[in-house]
Amino acid sequence: MNALAAKNLSLQRGKRIVLDGVDLTMRPGELVLLAGRNGAGKSTLMRLLLGAERPAKGTVTLHDRPLAEWPALARARELAFVPQEAESHFEFTGRELVTMGRHPHRARSMSLQPDDFAAVERALSAVDALPFADRAVTTLSSGEQRRIAVARALATEAQLLLLDEPTSNLDLEHALQLVVLLKKLAAAGRGVLIASHDLNLLARHCDRVVLLHEGRVFADASPEQAFSVANMATVFGVQSLAPSSYFPRDFSL
Repeated sequence: MNALAAKNLSLQRGKRIVLDGVDLTMRPGELVLLAGRNGAGKSTLMRLLLGAERPAKGTVTLHDRPLAEWPALARARELAFVPQEAESHFEFTGRELVTMGRHPHRARSMSLQPDDFAAVERALSAVDALPFADRAVTTLSSGEQRRIAVARALATEAQLLLLDEPTSNLDLEHALQLVVLLKKLAAAGRGVLIASHDLNLLARHCDRVVLLHEGRVFADASPEQAFSVANMATVFGVQSLAPSSYFPRDFSL
């Protein structure tokens, strides 16, 4: 079953074709890496998958139902998103921001319930954010704000997670913790889609890689197949070389 599926998505901004006939699926239990050069259309594709923007052509379906037919709250219970920019300019605490992830589960006038508080605590704990959860987010480092943003998405308990550059601004330990957490979530049955340039960190952990190039899906395959020498040369314009000296390395917690 394809929980989230895009078919023949196309989008143009002015004279520039951003996406051209893109197909992509997210299945329960999969961790998928979305990669490509800057400007390849990764963030735009995520916006279309979330329903934040509509394609000029093509369709997006969620559980075989057109995404546009889903009520906003129902869609928010199924799809959670971590944007590329995680900064907040308001004096919310980290815990308050993460608690906002529970809004899709409550009517507007309904107060927080024990299961809401429990979900918030689990989310904060999962990204190691409890030590600074009650500080104003404006006082947090970029990496700490990133972890709060991920926790907010986790607090929704959505079965499909879309993350745009989630490891940016994270130190190596917390970046790896996040990748391991996302892999565990996928193993438990969630669908996870990550747009990232951090290929060395993520490739060995993901099930599939989708390469975007010139507005199209250039490859949708296992990491070994997607990151072939020929594909790296075409999509990224670089030679894929054997490790030299100390890098690249595999890291574990």
